[in-house]
Amino acid sequence: MHGFSFTFKAATLLLLGLQLGINKAQNDIEGGKSILFYLDVPRYAEENEEITVKLGLETQYNECSVVKAYLVTNVPMEGNFNFKQTRCLCNDNRINLYWDFPVNQTLNFAVVVEIVKDKNICPNDEAMVPIKGDLYYSYRSVYVY
Repeated sequence: MHGFSFTFKAATLLLLGLQLGINKAQNDIEGGKSILFYLDVPRYAEENEEITVKLGLETQYNECSVVKAYLVTNVPMEGNFNFKQTRCLCNDNRINLYWDFPVNQTLNFAVVVEIVKDKNICPNDEAMVPIKGDLYYSYRSVYVY
């Protein structure tokens, strides 16, 4: 049931953002601590061209966190687009995640990062999950010509 709830929440965020025309959104945490996004996404691509989405992540927390990152769209996509990547994110180490996939039409999508409680990701399973601010997202578009 939790998986359905989360999928519904992420899909709702995507649809709401696309309908409202929001280009970029990020959940800010009270007290100014957050996860910082560094996104590299091509703005334009040729039909059937393979593109690379690069996501760099940094944290302002003193403790490590387990983060799960993935892409969400309302257009059916196959392959690497659907890979969920889970990593340990600490304040002394920026991480980079990559997705390579072909595009055959203009694509609006969300890059979603969630702080989760997965085990065996961070050393000694020492990772924190904030009470608030455990979900971050940013919207992007790739226009196909």
